[in-house]
Amino acid sequence: MDFKQIQELVKMINKSNIGELTIEQKDFRITIKQKEEQVTQVVQAVSAAPVYSAPPPPVAGQPVAQAAEKAKAPEAATPSNLITIKSPMIGTFYRKSSPDKPNFVEVGDEVAPGKVVCIIEAMKLFNEIESEISGKIVKVLVEDASPVEYDQPLFLVEP
Repeated sequence: MDFKQIQELVKMINKSNIGELTIEQKDFRITIKQKEEQVTQVVQAVSAAPVYSAPPPPVAGQPVAQAAEKAKAPEAATPSNLITIKSPMIGTFYRKSSPDKPNFVEVGDEVAPGKVVCIIEAMKLFNEIESEISGKIVKVLVEDASPVEYDQPLFLVEP
């Protein structure tokens, strides 16, 4: 089972009334539980194959619902002419490929479909995130090397 299949499962669980789902295939097992606040997270994955799990919890003592509100706050304040580039997965956000390299994009840079804008690391796999739109980067919404959630806004782009 690949990461995109897991993402689709999480989406389907989010939209349904299913409280918990466990899938086992050969040497791979995953359990997805839905919490009361409609926040779905991967709870357990045991495998010899690649393993995916949820990032560490938000700031200590901060409820998950508040963390979700904070993640959506920039989106609510987004002017109508700006487009948001969102995270396609859970992981750690990086603005550059290595510490000694320049950032993929800066505020004011032009992007086009296929241009790499950041990297999201999930379980030691570094996934290049490409822009699907053309425009100018107006704002970077996430700090470098910080955890991101699925569908969390990363960049604001002026088309």
